Amino acid sequence: MSGRDLLGIFNLLIVAGVVAAVSYFALTLRPAEYDAETLCIAGIVPPHRVVIIDKTDLYSQQQAAAIERIILTQRDTLAVGERLSLFELDESGRLDDTNFSLCNPGSGDQVNPLYRNPDRIQARYESLFDAPLQQALEDLVVPKDAPQSPILEALAELAQERSMAQTVPGRRIILVSDMLQNSAIFSVYGRSRGAVSDRLPPVADTVQAIREEFGMALAGVVLDIHLIERPGWETEQNGALRTYWTQVFSQLGVALSWQVLPADTFS
Repeated sequence: MSGRDLLGIFNLLIVAGVVAAVSYFALTLRPAEYDAETLCIAGIVPPHRVVIIDKTDLYSQQQAAAIERIILTQRDTLAVGERLSLFELDESGRLDDTNFSLCNPGSGDQVNPLYRNPDRIQARYESLFDAPLQQALEDLVVPKDAPQSPILEALAELAQERSMAQTVPGRRIILVSDMLQNSAIFSVYGRSRGAVSDRLPPVADTVQAIREEFGMALAGVVLDIHLIERPGWETEQNGALRTYWTQVFSQLGVALSWQVLPADTFS
């Protein structure tokens, strides 16, 4: 075989290697396919973060502004591909879907500029993700009032939804509420019945009631409570009630954290 033939074979090998490399990078760097309705990556179950606003009692415009900041903080800390949904516990005591449930498609500063155009990605993010979120916020932070507040049942009901089932990774609920439960399971109201600790059923009874209706749906959920203090209720909210809720959620298998929005902050 002549030197010219060897050189030709060598050149062919180089060309084949370049073609293979280009093909590999084209496949691996190509943006994933997104579901047009949810913006989630097709064929993948995404981590799911849900914000629930308890609107079964009135709150001030200052509190509404604080609640909006909580939601926007959740938006800003979403990973690319993570799903964010907004719900409200409405004036009828019903868990109501706000029709916002989208995956973060990635903003301009979340992409590699070597492979994707940040300006184009940012425009897509603002149009398809952030604009619908802002629209949902307009009504979500409008104060309302309700005769019932079935907080615990609403959480357990949500955990039974397909998008929040135990097969979903990273199930997290951010609950903005005064945690003043008022339903058939138990009610914190009725001070004529004595101290709040005397008005609460045994923790085991509450846990059993939830398990009988909803099973173990809440097990494995991470729950972040943003407690809205109510004037005249602060001591009970941060004392006996907080202790009671912590014990209930622990027995239901929920990982719990608390943050407080003080009543005097919004006066």
